[in-house]
Amino acid sequence: MSHNMFDGYKLLAVLVLWLGLEKVVLVIQSQRNSYHVRQAVERKVEILHQAAELGKGVPVVVLLHELSEYEGNWSILPVLPQLFATYGQSAFWFFFIEDETRVRLAAVLQVLHRYQVQEEWFLGKRLHDNEASIIHHYAFSEDPSSFGYPDPAAGWALSSPLLRRLAERIQHEHLKSDFTIDWKHEIALYIWEEGNGPELTAVPEFCTEPRQNCATTFTTYLPNCGDPVSKNDLFVAVKTCQKFHSERVPVVKATWEKDAGFLEYYSDVTDASIPTINLGVPNTERGHCGKTFAILKRFLSKAVPKTEWLLIADDDTLISLPRLRRLLRCYDPKEAVSLGERYGYGLVFNGYSYTTGGGGMVLNRVAVSRLLSSGCSCYSDDAPDDMVLGRCFTLLGVPITHSPLFHQAQPDDYSNALISLQEAISFHKHWNIDPMAVYKHWLQDTHPLDEL
Repeated sequence: MSHNMFDGYKLLAVLVLWLGLEKVVLVIQSQRNSYHVRQAVERKVEILHQAAELGKGVPVVVLLHELSEYEGNWSILPVLPQLFATYGQSAFWFFFIEDETRVRLAAVLQVLHRYQVQEEWFLGKRLHDNEASIIHHYAFSEDPSSFGYPDPAAGWALSSPLLRRLAERIQHEHLKSDFTIDWKHEIALYIWEEGNGPELTAVPEFCTEPRQNCATTFTTYLPNCGDPVSKNDLFVAVKTCQKFHSERVPVVKATWEKDAGFLEYYSDVTDASIPTINLGVPNTERGHCGKTFAILKRFLSKAVPKTEWLLIADDDTLISLPRLRRLLRCYDPKEAVSLGERYGYGLVFNGYSYTTGGGGMVLNRVAVSRLLSSGCSCYSDDAPDDMVLGRCFTLLGVPITHSPLFHQAQPDDYSNALISLQEAISFHKHWNIDPMAVYKHWLQDTHPLDEL
């Protein structure tokens, strides 16, 4: 048999194998909260139903939260060694989607078929920064649009050779930062490896908005789960201090205070004109852990109306309470819930996740009760409250549930292509912006729903 004929048979064998869906591992980036588990299971059922209709094998469909008990797998890098060890010998591709991403399996196969499976590929819908961003540590500040990272809502893929190399690297190499702030940008940086690894290859068929030839589409991060939670079932706590009474509090009053059923301002002094409440905790320049725990205790006391939900916000948080109440309808108040924008600390080596404070921290009564009865507390009044809460909830086994509609930073710090398709719930900070204009443009609904 000639070499050419042998090579031809090898190629045919690869193509026959490739046509089998069993060469694709679909990873649904699921979360442990019961609402998100239901969404992820629905996606899995849809995918397996499509596979049965195609008749080209059965793909492996993995729910991320089921791979292990470790909460930090959402940041992706920690789970790569396990993914490769379990599926790397048989799979050609690893395709990651959100629990609201809809997939056309046949179209996904057609896309993946374009790329040589023995090479390193990083595929996705390309996002880029419009200007240097604090959440990306001002990377590529001279030309922010030059670096691409994937939109997870559209799905993204790693070829098996790339996953293998990443899995080996992650076990022997320390990350430059202990913090996970925006995992999609951070994994793109890790893969790029200062120019030694592949850049993201943009795939036009990986979509968020429906159009012709899409292999994936995305519904929404703000699903319709029924009537919004009543405004009288959400208690709002705003942390402030005397020096910001005249600068920041008026912005809250002029924008989102009117949408609150119950709202209190907590400060280091009592000011009847606002009014503020002094919880007896001295103001600290950073951290605010002592003040936050005092708010949690007050929430469970008879000093305030009894509600199922608590929002803790900063005085420079801009937020849409009607949208938040729509989102909260999706969650079971009987299940401990900690909700917001999720960050991580030390996640590659058994760290913990936390809801970042500036975008707003949402807790329900069950979560607050479990936290306070556990005895978990601040190591000092100026400890970072969001991180302490995250560590406490991790120790208690309460998952930190992520919604990308909460934002720790300003709109300009996020990809415009990403946030322009969202119904954002919050942004944070007044630096060098007109907060009233930001609220009106990004957060104010022109036709508010009937208030309940």
